[in-house]
Amino acid sequence: MGKAILVGALDTKGKEFGYVRNQLHRCGIETIAIDVGVLGTPEFQPDISSDEVARAGGSSLAQLQTANDRGEAIAVMAKGIEQVVKGVLADGQIGGLFGMGGTAGTTLGAAAAKALPIGIPKLLISTVASGDTRPYVGVKDVTMMYSVVDIAGLNPLSTRILHNGANALAGMISQYEFESESVAGEKPMVGMTMFGVTTPCVTRIRDRLEREGFEVLVFHATGAGGMAMEQLIGDGYVKGVVDVTTTELADEWVGGIFSAGANRLEAAGLAGIPQVVSVGAMDMVNFGPPDTVPHRFADRRFYQHNPNTTLMRTTKEENRQLGMLLAAKLNQSRSPTVVVFPRGGVSLLDMAGKAFDGPEERHALFEAIRSGLNENIQLVTTDKDINDPSVADLIAEHFVRIFRQ
Repeated sequence: MGKAILVGALDTKGKEFGYVRNQLHRCGIETIAIDVGVLGTPEFQPDISSDEVARAGGSSLAQLQTANDRGEAIAVMAKGIEQVVKGVLADGQIGGLFGMGGTAGTTLGAAAAKALPIGIPKLLISTVASGDTRPYVGVKDVTMMYSVVDIAGLNPLSTRILHNGANALAGMISQYEFESESVAGEKPMVGMTMFGVTTPCVTRIRDRLEREGFEVLVFHATGAGGMAMEQLIGDGYVKGVVDVTTTELADEWVGGIFSAGANRLEAAGLAGIPQVVSVGAMDMVNFGPPDTVPHRFADRRFYQHNPNTTLMRTTKEENRQLGMLLAAKLNQSRSPTVVVFPRGGVSLLDMAGKAFDGPEERHALFEAIRSGLNENIQLVTTDKDINDPSVADLIAEHFVRIFRQ
């Protein structure tokens, strides 16, 4: 059975980590305790000292103590713990990871968790787990449990929560099968991107690819979804991409809330895996409730998708820029690539008679892609809209063809 990595400040949270370690041992789980404390002597002897972590982060424990800069110390230890955990992972069989604390302890535990592959259990007990957890979870499968009370000593309530957390991790580790279970599985794994306004297209493609023997992962293109797909591509799990919904490029370019970062649409090309790309939902930029839309967009065209989601129509000039951006990213690709452009509409809202119908905007997007793409990238066009069944079939057929070639 794999060992559990414990990441924490054993000088200030040593009693709490000692309790969790003992509970894991009672469950039959061996542990590797990594100290990230910089203030004093650890409560118990760690397997990896805080000085080792600091040196992996480019400093030393003595230097951090002399500087007495909390922010710098956390930055160094976060960098170091990532390297240390990667080394531990390479040296042996790791079953899971446990961390806990306030903002600092959670930051360091999250840095360690993000260094582990998706699939290995990761659990953080945190005082900030009831708030915005995206900075800590990122695109990894990190489980966060709210501590309710501060992690400052052992009492009847805190021990119950720590007890539950330790048992939860022990249960995940005990059921994790290292040799017989793989994220990749036996079927080639394909990543797809979807939005509500491209669901009919994606559903039909997914059904077709599953019949063809592929395992299909569908990512909701809300920023985190695109980043997660790019991460899995980089980690080698995804063997092909059907990037139907590239709307995250629009949010990154224009300033919406669903950006997947500046490197979106690049991982497949770098990995050299086959990809078919379309322009799903490039007609929109996403914001929260109406009062969250920046004032500079006051004169734009909007659609209230639901009380918490406000969609803004992309302009002709924005579409031109987005087409150039998409082409530039794909031109860097080392992989077989096909672009499918549905001239009849790029979402359920961008069709004749619908709220975002925009023939001029679509034409600007198409011309920028057509003129910008290298000649070795095939551009396929159709007069249908993206959710027409024939478009889904066209995308699926091109993907199956280039994948098998």
